[in-house]
Amino acid sequence: MTLFDRVINRKSTSSVKWDNLEMVYGEKDLLPMWVADMDFQPPEAVINALQHRLAHGIFGYTVIPNSTHEAIQEWEKKRHGWEIEQSWILYNHGVVPSLSLAILAFTKPGDNILVQSPVYTPFFTMTENNQRNIINCPLHLENNRFKIDFQEFEDALKNNVKLFFLCNPHNPGGRVWNREELIKIGELCKKYNVIIISDEIHGDLVAAPHKHIPIASIDESFLKHVVTCIAPTKTFNLAGLQASSMIVPNKELREKLAKVQEQQGFHTLNSFGIVGMEAAYRYGGEWLDQLLSYIHENIQYVKEVLEQKLPSIKVMVPEGGYLVWLNCRDTGYSDEEIKNRLLEIGRLALEPGTKYGLGGQGFVRMNLGCPKEIVQDGVSRLIKALS
Repeated sequence: MTLFDRVINRKSTSSVKWDNLEMVYGEKDLLPMWVADMDFQPPEAVINALQHRLAHGIFGYTVIPNSTHEAIQEWEKKRHGWEIEQSWILYNHGVVPSLSLAILAFTKPGDNILVQSPVYTPFFTMTENNQRNIINCPLHLENNRFKIDFQEFEDALKNNVKLFFLCNPHNPGGRVWNREELIKIGELCKKYNVIIISDEIHGDLVAAPHKHIPIASIDESFLKHVVTCIAPTKTFNLAGLQASSMIVPNKELREKLAKVQEQQGFHTLNSFGIVGMEAAYRYGGEWLDQLLSYIHENIQYVKEVLEQKLPSIKVMVPEGGYLVWLNCRDTGYSDEEIKNRLLEIGRLALEPGTKYGLGGQGFVRMNLGCPKEIVQDGVSRLIKALS
């Protein structure tokens, strides 16, 4: 049995994934493989660091120490080959709050923001909640893989777009955009003076032969118009600690973001977020390498079983991350029928593709960040429901 095979009961821990099923799906007795957190404990070094901080027993006002900045710098250099300066780093409670922060800092009500559906739902909701307009340039599905039509992308940028939300690696499709694609994105956004907000929260979850490339690291000119959002929360399953960072080389952009944070009364992260973030980046590398191998095995299992037993479902094998985008269009079921059959027959909670905007019809998203026992159960339920 490996480190990740252990099944841990998460019920009654205020878990969104396990304890919020009735509110989201109207049912309690479901196997949850929907929201993007894992059913694994983080690295032992992270747990030990949190326990050590807890044992101190005093939780007054905190500051983020230089050692945390240094841990982020070292991580980015070692894992992604990107040398960043301490002064570039800002902190926030998560990537989604950072999306909203960027909207408030760089745009005004009525401005246009470019997204590429199907994509992470908060790209839409944060834009709409802040009274900005969505310009959508949908991705193209070719040979069960997402691609960008760059003529369409440029045409979309011409609509007086102020911000572009880039999702790399892509959620829900798992595409890891390559250097050539990222250069085209960066050059076009530079041409039309569009700021790129690059959500790279899944960037650490990329295994060979694919490689995550921070778009800001490609060209010195890109540094001026890219805000990179990262966090240890997806990588090490620490979402409940609510700790993320933004890497902002452009001083003018950084000051605008800091100004809005000041207006909102944001000063620092909580004690455990700081400790957990630093420990994960300092000591989590070996654990992450083992995790990536385990996730790969889960993905291969799902692909092979569905090819054998339910070939009408096509698995979009992710190049990064632990989320699998399943094309159910050939099953003959409508989105409503897929949802109902998964719940009523499979007793399985997956994310409906329609949640991710245009292009998500006929898809579901399945979270494979869990022990093999759960993955096997989930696949059996999926086959039972959609056969």
